[in-house]
Order: sequence, then C-alpha cells, then structure tokens
Amino acid sequence: MSVNDPISDMLTRIRNAGMARQSETTMPSTKVLVAIAHILKEEGYIENFHVVEQRPQNKLVVNLRYGADKKHSIKEIKRVSKPGLRVYAGKDDIPRVRSGLGIAIVSTPQGVLTGYEARRRGIGGEVLCTVF
Repeated sequence: MSVNDPISDMLTRIRNAGMARQSETTMPSTKVLVAIAHILKEEGYIENFHVVEQRPQNKLVVNLRYGADKKHSIKEIKRVSKPGLRVYAGKDDIPRVRSGLGIAIVSTPQGVLTGYEARRRGIGGEVLCTVF
C-alpha cells in the first residue's frame, strides 16, 4: 500500500491504536519514522518500538504506553508541517507545546530532534509534529 505522507500515517495509527486500547501498532518503516519513534520513547510517550525486517519493506512495531488508570499517555498528537504546506521555524521560533508540558519534533540538519534540543543547539528546521 502506497502512502503519500508516512508521518501523518504514523501519527494517525498511534492515535487510533491508543483510542482502541491496543497494546501495539504496526506501520511501514522509514528512517524518519524510526527517529520519531526513538524520540517518543525517550520522552516517555511510548513503551518501546522495534523494526521487523521483511520484504518488500520493513515494518515498524510501536508498543504503546498506558497509565495506571488505563489512559493513553498521548493526549494529543498533531501533524504541523504537511506536504501541501511546509512549516519551517528558526531557532527562536520553534513552538513550545502547552507551555513546555508537551514536545515539538523538528527535522534539522543534525537529524530529527525535540524542539527543546534544537533550541539548545541553536538550530531550526521543519516542525514535523507536536505531542502532548
């Protein structure tokens, strides 16, 4: 199955699996999606992830995290920069999500980083999505 925007597809699959209380979700794997999953794991929004190698394309399996009250740890996940309208931000313009309670994920020349890390390094880039 061909997908025009794999990042939006990933975010939608995570959002839908969380609402359906599934333990994991799978999607076609790319380097950017693995980098986003790595950030989500570091920030505590997902439990774990791994790549299953197979033909013709590898699959990314994301294990979701739920709290003690069985609520999904991601309350809101939004795509900011879309194929039809790219959103770029300089180091001073990277958004702060919910006054620092959430994260922005930014694609920079140094790789995919959180908004906080990009500001700390003094670089801007394309704002891929926000997570709260």
